Amino acid sequence: MSTSTATSPARTIEDGAGSRLTWLGVERDPERGDVLKVRNEIAPGQGPPMHTHFHQTEELTVLRGTIAWQVAGNDAKRRAGPGETVRFEPGVSHRFWNAGDGPLVCEGGIWPPDNIEYFLSNVYESTRRNGGKRPSMFDGAFLTTHFRTEFRMDEIPAIATKVIIPLVVRLGRLLGRYQRFADAPTPVGAETSPANWDSRSGHRR
Repeated sequence: MSTSTATSPARTIEDGAGSRLTWLGVERDPERGDVLKVRNEIAPGQGPPMHTHFHQTEELTVLRGTIAWQVAGNDAKRRAGPGETVRFEPGVSHRFWNAGDGPLVCEGGIWPPDNIEYFLSNVYESTRRNGGKRPSMFDGAFLTTHFRTEFRMDEIPAIATKVIIPLVVRLGRLLGRYQRFADAPTPVGAETSPANWDSRSGHRR
C-alpha cells in the first residue's frame, strides 16, 4: 500500500444524487500546516450523515444557500448563510445538510489532509454507481473498516460495526471485490493494533 496522499487540483466527484465535491488542491498555511481546499455543492435536503474525523479540522464558508448543522449530544440545529463559516473540530461527531430550496455552495478546508480525499472520493464513486443512495455494501464495509482509525460513521449500530461489517469484509475478500482498493493508502494511526483499537471512540483501549 502507498502512504497518504496529496491531491490533483480541481478534481470534481459526484455522488449521483445531485451533490458534488471539488478538491481544489493542498495549500500550506503557516499555522495550520497543509490544508486541503474543497468546494461543496449540495442538493436541497442532502448532506453527509452524522460522522467523526478523529484527526482533522473541517471548516466551510457558505457562498450560496443555507447550511444547517448539528453535533452529537445536542438537539440544537443551527443554520448559516452566505459569508458565514462553520467549523468542526477533530473528534466532534457532526452532520450538515442543505436547509434551503436551492443549491448549497461552500468552500473551505480540511487539515491535516490525511486520507480524506481517497476516502470521500471512493464513497462518492460507490454511491454514484449504486444509484445515488449510499455506497455499496462491500465498498462501505471496506472503507469504514480500513479507515476506522481516521473516520467513523456514527449512525452505524455498534453490532454492525463489531460483527456484521467485519463479516462482510471477509466475504468481499473471498469474492475478490476489493481489487479496486489495492492502492488504498495506509490509514493514519494504523500502527495501533486492531486488538487495542476501539472503533467506536477512535482511541486506544
